[in-house]
Amino acid sequence: MTPLARYRSTGADLPFGEPVRAHRGVAMEGYFWRLTDPASGRVLIALCGANQGPAGPWATIGLAGSNGFIRTAALTGSWTDPARLGVRGGDHAAPAFSGDEEHLRVDLGPDARLDLRFHDLHPWPHRAFGGSSVFQVIPGLNQYWHPWLLGGRASGTATLGEQTWTFDGAHVYGEKNWGREGFPESWWWGQAQGFAEPEACVAFAGGLVTAGPAQVEVTGLVVRLPDARVLRLGNPVVSPVRTTTTDDTWSVSGRGYGWRVEIHASAPLENSFVLPVPLPGEHRNVPGDLEHLTGDLEISVSRFGRPVWNGRTRLAALEHGGLERAAAELRRRGLDPHLPDAPPAG
Repeated sequence: MTPLARYRSTGADLPFGEPVRAHRGVAMEGYFWRLTDPASGRVLIALCGANQGPAGPWATIGLAGSNGFIRTAALTGSWTDPARLGVRGGDHAAPAFSGDEEHLRVDLGPDARLDLRFHDLHPWPHRAFGGSSVFQVIPGLNQYWHPWLLGGRASGTATLGEQTWTFDGAHVYGEKNWGREGFPESWWWGQAQGFAEPEACVAFAGGLVTAGPAQVEVTGLVVRLPDARVLRLGNPVVSPVRTTTTDDTWSVSGRGYGWRVEIHASAPLENSFVLPVPLPGEHRNVPGDLEHLTGDLEISVSRFGRPVWNGRTRLAALEHGGLERAAAELRRRGLDPHLPDAPPAG
């Protein structure tokens, strides 16, 4: 293994590196796509966590839609592309999940399928650093984040339960997250499209980031403005972001480099999905994520005190994660929070 490969196996990337490429050696590398179709109000998400457990590679797969459908699975086998963005989950010859910069396919049964092609993409524009900014050069963090796709179009079909949806030019967003052992102890996240200005895209992600005994609360905030400018805030001191989150409200405030961004969002707790998160070292999934596929979000952006953009959408995704929080919500719904979800043995 080359020195660069050893360095990247810790999860880190050098400046001007390629965070979309696989980090062979991390416990989990997660891939996430979200579709927003403003004309119909339909939203869906698809995710694949490529995990390394004691019995070898395995995958956490999920597909969910704003019609209330959700299907998740833990399957033996996963593969990530060391040269470009790409992931497969499940059997290598006939994966249940396959995604890259051009397509996305999911097959979790006849009532849980997705087949999409992407075009007119707006990839991450900043070459020096990815979504984790200067934190990306620090080896061994428990979590890194990179919103590699800040807009574009998707066409194809999705079967979600008894409904089959057809998309022709829906908005698409894509991101990755990876780290030492799955997810942080606590985290928050949001992503929004479907504004009156179709080119606009918003994403934020935060949590308790650790490296050895050191621990710091960090939120990264990314905004693609309607005029295609992309700003990223969230570096301590120079561009801090403050976040206040409950299970149904999100307030994000960031400033730096003359910019100021204020976000206020909400979604009813009872409408949330409970998504699985992997425990790679234990070779199983557990409930850990309260995910709202649609919510209300308002954003205001100013530059040196002068308004630049104000946006509003009712199709924002909002998330508040944590194992204890998800378990408590399952108990409140009268469900068992301790059922394991592990790939088949062998």
